[in-house]
Amino acid sequence: MDPSEPTRPGGRLARLGRFCYRRRRLVLTAWVIGLLVLLLAGFRFKAPPDNDFTGGRSESAYAQNLIKQHFPERQGSSLVLAIRAAPAGLADPGVRRRVDAMVTTLEQAPHITAVRSPYAGPGQISQDGTVGFATAQSDQNPMNTAEVKHLISQTKAASGSGVTFALGGADVVTAETPYGGSSDAIGGLAAMLVILIAFGSLLAMGLTMLAALFGIGSGLALIFLLGHPIPAPSFSPLVATLLGLGVGIDYALFIVTRYREGLADGHEPERVVVVATARAGRSVLFAGATVVIAMLGLIVVQQRLLNATAVAASVTVLMTMITAVTLLPALLGFAGRGIDRFKLPYLGRTGSRSPMAERWARVIQRRPVTGLVAGASIMILLTIPALSMRLSFEDNSTEPHGTGGYLAYRILSEGFGPGFNAPFVVVAEVPSPGAAAAVGPLVRAVAGTPGVAAVEPPERSADGAAELFVAYPSTAHQDAATPELLDRLRGTVIPASVAGTGLVVHVGGPTAGDTDFASEVAARLPWLIATVIGLALILLLVLVRSVAIAIKAAVMTLLSVGAAFGVLVMIVQWGWLNRFLGFPTTAPVTAWVPLFIFPILFGLSTDYEVFLVSRIREEYDAGHDTREAVARGLSRTARVITAAAAIMVTVFLSVLATPDIAVKEFGLGLAVAVFLDATLVRMVLVPAIMELLGKVNWWLPNWLDRVLPQA
Repeated sequence: MDPSEPTRPGGRLARLGRFCYRRRRLVLTAWVIGLLVLLLAGFRFKAPPDNDFTGGRSESAYAQNLIKQHFPERQGSSLVLAIRAAPAGLADPGVRRRVDAMVTTLEQAPHITAVRSPYAGPGQISQDGTVGFATAQSDQNPMNTAEVKHLISQTKAASGSGVTFALGGADVVTAETPYGGSSDAIGGLAAMLVILIAFGSLLAMGLTMLAALFGIGSGLALIFLLGHPIPAPSFSPLVATLLGLGVGIDYALFIVTRYREGLADGHEPERVVVVATARAGRSVLFAGATVVIAMLGLIVVQQRLLNATAVAASVTVLMTMITAVTLLPALLGFAGRGIDRFKLPYLGRTGSRSPMAERWARVIQRRPVTGLVAGASIMILLTIPALSMRLSFEDNSTEPHGTGGYLAYRILSEGFGPGFNAPFVVVAEVPSPGAAAAVGPLVRAVAGTPGVAAVEPPERSADGAAELFVAYPSTAHQDAATPELLDRLRGTVIPASVAGTGLVVHVGGPTAGDTDFASEVAARLPWLIATVIGLALILLLVLVRSVAIAIKAAVMTLLSVGAAFGVLVMIVQWGWLNRFLGFPTTAPVTAWVPLFIFPILFGLSTDYEVFLVSRIREEYDAGHDTREAVARGLSRTARVITAAAAIMVTVFLSVLATPDIAVKEFGLGLAVAVFLDATLVRMVLVPAIMELLGKVNWWLPNWLDRVLPQA
């Protein structure tokens, strides 16, 4: 029997699909009311974001704790006001009046607790007298974005007539390069266009998007509420939205495609809804569960904010899964046989098979070794650059060149050197008055270290139990030499200078924190990979009941991830096509990006694997041999997998419209990986490997078959 013919399958999903079809008004009403309640609660009681990645057991975290304990006035965020007065110089009386006025403006700003004028002490005016800076301390961390934007506009308005003011700092990066924005709308519109081309029907496209948006909306509302017990960084909603938009549309696409196939074969709508929910819905649940498991694998990194983002993304995926198997069957019940209503000419095809994909599969099956070698070679070549990946965080130097933050970076770099934007904050615990005498030699040792450009005078805490000073490297935050200098200070210079003195010294600050976080990522990424692969293998074994196919899926995903990382290195670090894609400069890859690309891609790749292999397995169970089952399964899934991948790629590439560099990297990496996975992997490597393995594809030891639960 043709496996695509709608029978009346049993099981919970079939009963669920039948219930949602017959009680479609009740289901739709419940979803509408539930979504409205969640949205009202979520946006009304939205938790503030938490972008403090310090924490943990790193040395920068210990330094931050000491600062909070002994220097409470430094707990909030800080801003730097960069000033350039050329050729008059900051000593000119007219320039000084304008600088003093700007300092007064900062002092009067909300939540600013202290401002240090460039005229307050030595070291704040460059040697040629044309560049200076003021520092502003806030009692907030982070500062209110609207207030920062207002200060940015005030500095721009005060500039002119030979004097330039510009604000810099981490909060300026957040204010000038926000997450999301127009990219979300661009991604949604692009996805709608792809679905419209695939289905050729406004109604089919509308139902698919509606189900996905219900899932995303409810997921985001829950994220905002979960932010109270589980604080999350500001990029969490963006990650969740991108992932939810991609998988939500894909899951709805899988079910609607199966529904249209059944109708095209002449079967009754209720029977087709039940079969689509039971069969495509089964794939959706397993694929979604894999995405959730992959995201929750981030917990092994042991970083609380990343854990929160993993939970947020998982909640959104979970809601899209629920809408796909409950709301969508109800919506299909309303559509009935009119699913292709409002059909556009020349677009969309209802046929369940793609002759071109079937012919292509047979070409690969005739030359499987050639296909395997060619496909694997391309993936490996793209992966090689990933071996030189460096990790860091964006700063003012990586902002778009038209921003005030980048201007501040340029001014201060010209006046004080590139390392001014990469300070090391050295904190020393002073156990006794006698130990304080060792601070002077410590400062001199740090100042005399090659690569250190300048050191500020030490500052003693009010309780006398700690001293703090700032050291400026001669290299920039993004320069590879800067973390090397940090390692040298921590590993040799500081221990040698304080040996036997009783001082306990830690090096912190934003640059040290970024370096520590990047090191933690590099150390824990292998554990993340092993955890996610192990859990996903178990899930795949339950679904496809094949050792070879489960292992093949893991290897193929690793190739896709490696290739995506390699492309990121070529573009972000090496600068290939970086200006064309909206990257203003070369820089290391943002530290959190690889952590999220891997589990997300593993889950998405498994989506395609599950959908493809499930159809191949249906053909195989219907009596076809492996070669025929692969060709027929690929022909029945190629069109929907291509459409799903096109949706993913357009959604992820849409974030290139956002000004934030890290988000650009995240979207680009995922887009490249999904494109390669849907083309080289699904269309070349999978049929080639399955042809070479033959009956081994379906091998499962009897003991393992007894142990594994039935899907």
